[in-house]
Amino acid sequence: MTVNTSSRARRAPALAAIVLAVGGCLAAGAASAQATMPAATPASGAKVAHADSSFLKDAAEANFAEINAANIAVTKGSSADVKSFAQKMIDQHKQADSDLQSLAVAKGVKLPADASMMQKGKLKVLEQRDGTSFDHHYAEGQVSAHKDAVKLFTKASTDAKDADVKAWAVKMLPTLQQHLQDAQALEKTTRAADKKN
Repeated sequence: MTVNTSSRARRAPALAAIVLAVGGCLAAGAASAQATMPAATPASGAKVAHADSSFLKDAAEANFAEINAANIAVTKGSSADVKSFAQKMIDQHKQADSDLQSLAVAKGVKLPADASMMQKGKLKVLEQRDGTSFDHHYAEGQVSAHKDAVKLFTKASTDAKDADVKAWAVKMLPTLQQHLQDAQALEKTTRAADKKN
């Protein structure tokens, strides 16, 4: 069998040209794809630490519990002091919740939409009371809730890994400490009034 070397020689440069052309197209396509690909997003949207995320969720539940209890106290409270304190809790905790919602969105944290089951259970018990008994138990609950909140925010103000989360905890702490002092004073006056009845 004779091999036609001249036809083989003629095909070699044509084949090489095809390979080069395909390779060039592939390279150009890759470069084009890279040019149209969006740049990677910066690490600013990185997830916060688990402990920071848990803190934000606990803070959201506490806010809901405070607002829910205060809404009941505004209508059921028998003392002007209780109603006034409750209105302050509504106003200040709604503002705190608004700040918290913005912070959570910025950090990619999905917050609960209501108080915890345990907090809701305490509200159900509170709703069964009337008069001075209601006032005293509302104030008592506020002391307990704000002790928990102060403890929660004190820890976050020192231990939070995310700078923004820590800054928010530091900012909120004095307000919560003031709420605790006010609740303790209210608990004393409502206890005295309840004992008279």
